[in-house]
Amino acid sequence: MKQTQRHDAIIDLVRRQGYVSTEELVDHFEVSPQTIRRDLNDLADQNKIQRHHGGAALPSSSENTAWQDRKMMWSAEKARIAQRVASQIPDGATLFIDIGTTPEAVAHALLNHNDLRVVTNNLNVAMLLMGKPDFRVIIAGGEVRTRDGAVMGEATLDFISQFRLDYGILGISGIDTDGSLLEFDYHEVRTKRAIIENSRCVMLVVDHSKFGRNAMVNLGNMSLLDYLYTDQIPPASVMKVIEQYEVHLELC
Repeated sequence: MKQTQRHDAIIDLVRRQGYVSTEELVDHFEVSPQTIRRDLNDLADQNKIQRHHGGAALPSSSENTAWQDRKMMWSAEKARIAQRVASQIPDGATLFIDIGTTPEAVAHALLNHNDLRVVTNNLNVAMLLMGKPDFRVIIAGGEVRTRDGAVMGEATLDFISQFRLDYGILGISGIDTDGSLLEFDYHEVRTKRAIIENSRCVMLVVDHSKFGRNAMVNLGNMSLLDYLYTDQIPPASVMKVIEQYEVHLELC
């Protein structure tokens, strides 16, 4: 493959996945790590990607990938994560389910459960779970974000604060190298904080592409979490923070 073709293919992968590691690119193109590093440096100089230690991400930290594209990214990994989370949720539990494609995968994996009580600010989750007659699905009020079915705003925060539930199942757009949890939307961060504050057990569900991915709003650090579910071992710097705050890591 010519260099220009490889560059175009790398950009396409980054757009579809949000983040791609150097090792993945080496395996995908069957070239040396040095070649990939040169490619990434060239693309970063042209502002077509954002270079990270160990990989590359989208150049913008202010706008997320489209919901439909995210739904297709790493779908097998998200399904494995969702199944592991579902296996640890007992029948009769109460839970928040956040916006995002991985929390939506968890909702799908919960369909075989019985008598769940679910509070959500995700219209896609509500539509999915409403077909279970033994589930009680409660949807937060607020403004609907049309691009992905998220419900947010002051009314959403007030609504969530009325509950105290067993589990809070959260997604996140990016995890920085120091373990900071990052999002693109300030209002989304406020909603996640409300879910965290009103959940007895906080479960973050992320595929490996979120590690090292940039977003502009800081939710907080790993101390907010009880469990982290992912499909690959996080980078060493993130592992140190996970161990520091004694977050229970589940590899799926």
